Amino acid sequence: QVHLAESGGGSVQAGASLRLSCVADASTYSRYCMGWFRRTSGKERLGIATIDTDGTTNYLDSVKGRFTISRDTAKNTLYLQMDSLKPEDSAMYYCAANRVPEIVGCQMSYEYFNYWGQGTQVTVSS
Repeated sequence: QVHLAESGGGSVQAGASLRLSCVADASTYSRYCMGWFRRTSGKERLGIATIDTDGTTNYLDSVKGRFTISRDTAKNTLYLQMDSLKPEDSAMYYCAANRVPEIVGCQMSYEYFNYWGQGTQVTVSS
């Protein structure tokens, strides 16, 4: 079992920035594909960014150029830098780990992720 803990959410005005962090307690963290997802009320989790073990990243079109995913293997920490935030970015944000990217790939679909954090709320007002 891998425990993930997100932090960094909050309430901001449109155009502001936030940086989310996700700490993993697993020594095998470096072998996982990691992702950030968000969910709004009544909807399924939506993948917004992933980062593979070799550093390859992938983004949802609506966040490209505004959000940056990164990972610090030495600290077992995943980050999501969010710039130019918009009201439609408001959601609960979750980090997740896919423990077998060599089998299923580092896809931006929640079905492929095995471990989830509790989430951190981001609210962007206009």
